[in-house]
Amino acid sequence: MDHGYSILMSIFAGAILLYAGMMALFKDYKMLPLRARTSVKPKNEKLYMVQLAKAVALVALAPALSALAGLWNMIVAIVVLIVSAVIFLWIGTKIMRGVQ
Repeated sequence: MDHGYSILMSIFAGAILLYAGMMALFKDYKMLPLRARTSVKPKNEKLYMVQLAKAVALVALAPALSALAGLWNMIVAIVVLIVSAVIFLWIGTKIMRGVQ
């Protein structure tokens, strides 16, 4: 199994993208874990869920990019995963900053 890492990261990215899609589609605040719901009380729950779905989908691109890089080289794949996750998390915080 030469490409096990790429397959695993692709499945992981797909699962995260599926969850982000469900959050954007249903806009149900109760889809969040209880711990997250108690710490954040947004005024507009539907807008909050759409913006959070955007941020989660963006962060899901990190393992997807890493899976593509893993087809070429494992060391590059790990570097791509770490660097892209940091960048996408930073952009995700910018997306969530305006939501109250």
